[in-house]
Amino acid sequence: MPSNPNKPPRVRSCGAVTEFHRLAERDPRYRTRLARIEQTTQRSVARMRIAELPAVTIPVVVHVVYKTPAENISDQQVQSQFVVLNADYNATNADIQNVPAPWKSLASNARIQFKLSSVDPDGKATNGIVRTKTNVSSFGQDETVKSTADGGSDAWDIQRYLNIWVCSLGGGLLGYAQFPGGPPASDGVVIRNTAFGTSGSAAAPFNLGRTSTHEIAHFLNLRHIWGDTENCTGSDLVADTPTQQLPNYGTPTFPHVSCSNGPNGDMFVNYMDYVDDRAMFMFTAGQVARMRATLEGPRKNLVKGASARTA
Repeated sequence: MPSNPNKPPRVRSCGAVTEFHRLAERDPRYRTRLARIEQTTQRSVARMRIAELPAVTIPVVVHVVYKTPAENISDQQVQSQFVVLNADYNATNADIQNVPAPWKSLASNARIQFKLSSVDPDGKATNGIVRTKTNVSSFGQDETVKSTADGGSDAWDIQRYLNIWVCSLGGGLLGYAQFPGGPPASDGVVIRNTAFGTSGSAAAPFNLGRTSTHEIAHFLNLRHIWGDTENCTGSDLVADTPTQQLPNYGTPTFPHVSCSNGPNGDMFVNYMDYVDDRAMFMFTAGQVARMRATLEGPRKNLVKGASARTA
């Protein structure tokens, strides 16, 4: 009997890096654009004072693409995800108290709010949720969920909205996102419907909304904390996260040492590792600076005039 492609996975798997390489193969200029973005990001980070950053709001549209009634997640489940996002990106999540003592001073507030848009691209009132019935049982890592013609849902203007697609994903993926500078047609974030929010179809160990926290951070130009290599030479391009050899899974015990990073070891409690939802609690100051530099640079239009789209 074939396995169920929509069965909730037991370990975290993110497709953001695969997505970058896939898109860069189709458009080699993407690598050049991202390299230029990196140069401006590093300059912005160098002069940024995160304690003085104003709060910003990102308008969001959630595309719920479903085949079965169970996949047509409720408004309440969607709203539960926003409670998590706004806590995690403002360092008000209750479990931030579980950050190990050596890193408590690094746990930082990004001052980023996410809000379902109240105005659609045509200026009409909306609740920010688009529901699309499909004949597709499970989507792969491609543009199909982002296209009405392929059984998905067309994006709203990517310069004005963060598009999030919630659907059944194959290949064991929990989600994937596009780094800045990629092709407009595929920009946004895709999340498995069993890893979105904290109620309804959300399934342990990814039922606390942290998959969206992780993937949206990729959208804001954060990398995996281990730098996506296995030989201790990788970098997440952030100065205040320790080098680590590999992703961590499950619920590790502090400290977990790799790459001669003792005595504190891997910062596995970071949102950009691969641990279970209940084991990740924080962004560092360097990660916050990087995300805010992205909102001052390649994704600045998302917060420019955002209040008019989220009133």
